[in-house]
Amino acid sequence: MGKLLTLLCLSFLALVSGKKGFGPTDQEWGYVTVRKDAHMFWWLHYTTANVSDYTERPLIIWLQGGPGASSTGFGNFKEIGPLDVQLKERNSTWVKHANVLLVDNPVGTGYSYVENNAYARNNEQIAKDFLELMKSFYKDLPQFQNVSTYIFSESYGGKMAADIALLLYKENKAGKIKCQLKGVGLGDSWISPLDSVLTWAPYLRSIGAIDEKGEDAINKVTSAIVSAYQKGDFKKATSLFFGVEKEVSMQAYGVDFYNVLTRIASHKTKTGRGSVLKAKRDDEAAIAALMNGAVKEALNISRTWGDQSFDVFEAVSDDFMRPVIYVVEELLNSSDIQVAVYNGQLDLIVDTIGTLQWVNKMDWNDRKAWNSSVREAFEVDGYYEGYEKKHNNFAFYWVNRAGHMVPSDNPSAMYYILKDVTRDFKA
Repeated sequence: MGKLLTLLCLSFLALVSGKKGFGPTDQEWGYVTVRKDAHMFWWLHYTTANVSDYTERPLIIWLQGGPGASSTGFGNFKEIGPLDVQLKERNSTWVKHANVLLVDNPVGTGYSYVENNAYARNNEQIAKDFLELMKSFYKDLPQFQNVSTYIFSESYGGKMAADIALLLYKENKAGKIKCQLKGVGLGDSWISPLDSVLTWAPYLRSIGAIDEKGEDAINKVTSAIVSAYQKGDFKKATSLFFGVEKEVSMQAYGVDFYNVLTRIASHKTKTGRGSVLKAKRDDEAAIAALMNGAVKEALNISRTWGDQSFDVFEAVSDDFMRPVIYVVEELLNSSDIQVAVYNGQLDLIVDTIGTLQWVNKMDWNDRKAWNSSVREAFEVDGYYEGYEKKHNNFAFYWVNRAGHMVPSDNPSAMYYILKDVTRDFKA
């Protein structure tokens, strides 16, 4: 009997401590075949919070954008993981407060991979794949079935998160999966692509990055996207999207789409405006080297990280410019899930003006009450970090001093939002 108790205790300790992966946390990771020829990779960091059991803290799922950008790479080492790109411990890591599940989604992203061209083609398929991933995750780690779960996301990750959250909610209600999904955070999210693109020019003019001639030039090329969009030719709208980006870069002298305050080198210098892009490429190269080197070895993975990422984007090119406003509406109208939208004031690619436009378009039960609710500033440690407006299960957060990547640009504001949405990280 004594030996049996000892074995049980050792098994429990092994469960709590997880495996030694890469970095200072206890971890779990693995692959799930979500459908034929489609394999999804996940990586869990157990919380380092001062608790007697990690299940005392919620599970936060992080979804990166792109589509094709990797949560295990970019989200982990650039934004929210325990280590940064230089492998220094990140003081603002979310792992300090919650269990963090990073998923390379859609299939083909990061360490995830497909065979026989089995990529997801639209948001509906992406959500179905993710449902299968979570079923397997809960089967392997059933203790998380009773832990409050939140999906936080960025950019295209927010578009995917909306459909994923709605499907998880419906399947849970139908008894087909057991989970405690409590909320979804849509950060600088590609929910209504047209609203974002159409507000680039007025936003840039409002901050002095272009003049009226520049605005007219951008609007001229943007009108072609509107025409394709109205005809339902979303694939063409996607191809035209890159032309608008090019025109914006020309008119605004290489403005950084992810943070308009980023310093841009003069065309007259030896480095040119390409220095900003070079810095981004250097960062991406460092992450790729890390993921295909030390991380790959530590996790004993045979796949090449990121080798299918471009194909992931190509696979959803017909879906890229389609809006999912109606999905957020359904979340608000048919569920009690907390829906939190947050946006960095310095973001261009998904600017706050465009985000507010789609929010104001939503047809949901509490729309009038939310419109009349008070917008207030929120503060952290004696400083105003942004503004918030709430009603029932919907909240909108304007984030100061942040661009597209709110967790890394303004970790104090992000901490406030996380704490607010998760009810102070209660499991």
